Amino acid sequence: MGSILVIAAFVVFIYIVNAIKIVKPYEKGLIVRLGKYQKTVDSGLTLIVPFIDKIIKVDMREQVIDVPPQHVITKDNVAVEVDAVVYYEATDPFKLVFNVANFNIASTKLAQTNLRNIIGDLSLDETLTSRETINAKVRQILDDATDKWGVKVGRVELQRIDPPADVTEAMHRQMKAERDRRAIILEAEGKKRSRVLVAEGDKQAAIERATGEAEAIKRVAEASKFKLETEAEGEKVAIERIFSASRLKEGKVANDVIALRYLKALAEIAEGKATKLILPLETSGILGSIAGIGEMFKKEPSLEEPGKDEKTEQK
Repeated sequence: MGSILVIAAFVVFIYIVNAIKIVKPYEKGLIVRLGKYQKTVDSGLTLIVPFIDKIIKVDMREQVIDVPPQHVITKDNVAVEVDAVVYYEATDPFKLVFNVANFNIASTKLAQTNLRNIIGDLSLDETLTSRETINAKVRQILDDATDKWGVKVGRVELQRIDPPADVTEAMHRQMKAERDRRAIILEAEGKKRSRVLVAEGDKQAAIERATGEAEAIKRVAEASKFKLETEAEGEKVAIERIFSASRLKEGKVANDVIALRYLKALAEIAEGKATKLILPLETSGILGSIAGIGEMFKKEPSLEEPGKDEKTEQK
């Protein structure tokens, strides 16, 4: 009797263990009863009928598939080795389980086929510089094809594109030649720019020098003009003093003025370093006026100090 109870307890324990199923937070469960789909359960504790029901767990997290390397012929007949990775996540666990037998193998073959088709329409240079374009095209094709499998393809990334060794060496030589050409061009442009700057500096210096010389000439001209105006003013004052001192008539004053002008003209002629001076015959009257002017300058102090003459007369 006791052994029967132990056996019964053991059977009940096995039944309960098989009836209790735990679905993790990132999973969903598909319950199949006697080969027929029943329902989809979310994460948590789930009870099933042991030996009759079966639960299939589907991981809903984003997954990655490594596409193996393969040789692909480009449009210009260059064989390159290409491999990629595909990121996807399940959107419908029912389709992912019942619509495709092995999703990893199916998606890998689909990615390899489309990589060959896309790269085959591109040249080597386009293949090396169009990674983003190739990724986008392969992702779109895989996403459309796997939609009926309940999968969303997030992105496709090309890991490497390796041309043959001889092509790689030729590309290195081409790149070096291009860099040498750019260096020569930059050096030539630098020398040209340096010469232009030197020429502009010389031009600016010449302009500044010419401006300075023009300013100096202008100031000298202004100083000469001021000197002439000063001399003219002095002559005017001298003539007025002569006129007031001599108290001569208007006709006499005119002769005196002429005499002063004559003397100034003689001084200017003498500054030319002439060895001989020829005077006109009509200079007798002018020389007489000069003598009269001299006499007037001698008498001028007596006019300025009339007190002395009065004392002399009183004596």
